[in-house]
Amino acid sequence: MAASEPSSSKQPVAGPYEQIALKAATFRRLHPKLYLERFLAENVRPDGRSFDEWRDVSVNVGSISTADGSALVRMGDTTVVCGVKAEIAEPELDRPEHGFLVPNIDLPAMCSPKFKPGPPSEEAQILSERLNEVLVASNIIPTTSLCIKSGKSAWVLYVDATCINYDGNVFDAALLAMVSALKNTRLPQATYNEETERTTCTRKTMVPLDIAGIPISSSFGIFDATHILADPTTFEEPLLDTTFTITLDDSGGIVSVVQLGLGMAAAGLIGGGKGDVLNQCIEAAKRRSADVRRVLGNVDSRTRN
Repeated sequence: MAASEPSSSKQPVAGPYEQIALKAATFRRLHPKLYLERFLAENVRPDGRSFDEWRDVSVNVGSISTADGSALVRMGDTTVVCGVKAEIAEPELDRPEHGFLVPNIDLPAMCSPKFKPGPPSEEAQILSERLNEVLVASNIIPTTSLCIKSGKSAWVLYVDATCINYDGNVFDAALLAMVSALKNTRLPQATYNEETERTTCTRKTMVPLDIAGIPISSSFGIFDATHILADPTTFEEPLLDTTFTITLDDSGGIVSVVQLGLGMAAAGLIGGGKGDVLNQCIEAAKRRSADVRRVLGNVDSRTRN
């Protein structure tokens, strides 16, 4: 009886499209700057956007039932969730009529391979400081409105954001998530009893925060001193010479302008003037801010209904 021949296992052969995609991915990994340059030479970015095009933004609020206010923001593939928790504490001696606003952002290892498990990264700490500066400068919530009893009792709002998927420009997404969560926050009616020196709360009456203004930030990257890229991705960010983040208030006034990177990187842009670059970014930020505010307005309409 003749022995049967072993069946030969055939390895799947990649088609032409798969081979091209593999070569492109390898080239992108080994030569990221040249990869980006070749796209920009064709007036398009690797994700298909034009230089001044922003990624789509979506905002959902109230999804965390254990928080006093919450929001989930998606900016392209960058996703940030934010929750607000309120506690009662004694005001500081030199600011007896002020409460506290404590923002913080976490960049866990699960959101991107660039972050490692352990204590907060330096980037997360810097982002938290920048977010705090913008919230204070914009006076989004007058801290006097958080005072329950002067020198005795005040609200502390912990505004904790977590990035669950990092694809660049996390500052803009985190600020929008914090603003949306604060707008969604409701606090129980609190009263201070002079006799017992205790603060009591009743959830029968829930009070919204006194929102004085809505800061919206817009970030831009300068690549190779020749291109302004709006809303940079995680692939583009390490290749940029410098970045501008412009935060505007409700009326379009400038709350803050932050530049990170080489000071004169933009010298070759827009007729050779750095001021021209900044002015162009500010005008683009005003248009972007108006678009984002319309998104927030739609969220408010859905919440009321």
